[in-house]
Amino acid sequence: MPTLLVIIASTRPGRVGLPVGRWFQQFARQHGAFDVRVADLLELNLPMMDEPKHPRFGDYQNPHTKQWSQIVDAADAVVLVMPEYNYAMTAPLKNALDYLSREWQYKPVGLVSYGGASGGLRAQQMVKLVVTTLKMMPVPESVSIPFVANYIKEGALEPTDFMIQSAQAMLDEMARWEEALRSLRASTRHS
Repeated sequence: MPTLLVIIASTRPGRVGLPVGRWFQQFARQHGAFDVRVADLLELNLPMMDEPKHPRFGDYQNPHTKQWSQIVDAADAVVLVMPEYNYAMTAPLKNALDYLSREWQYKPVGLVSYGGASGGLRAQQMVKLVVTTLKMMPVPESVSIPFVANYIKEGALEPTDFMIQSAQAMLDEMARWEEALRSLRASTRHS
């Protein structure tokens, strides 16, 4: 079974990303197309890029980079659970993406965004510029949660039917792309 890495991109105290990420993680497990793993950027606590060599060389010096490389390399697909800050992705997410190069290549990426009126759609558009440069395939289907605070009850996300339908469509499409990109991914993996 292919592995899906769900990355929780918010790191601030009181973040909404954790209940959103937990809901999506559970939904993805029930979907059944992927073995689901989670990377919480708060727990990972990557410092601002501190590697002396460019990521394309894969010659990592720091233990935290080597750990992050192994986590991402083991994934066949990625979902970014992300808020929108000032029409953009979070700095910790951009930093986490920039740490690596080859490990991201030829993986479908799904976007679960949240925020105010836009539901994080502007951050989705921004992150697409970065992930396509890393040779990832962002699927058109996504989950966008406007006014996310309205759906958090007692620390858990209570999804609407539309959120559930969007997550289903996104995971279905990611499963198709994961299979289609598998041979390209195999050529980039470390043995």
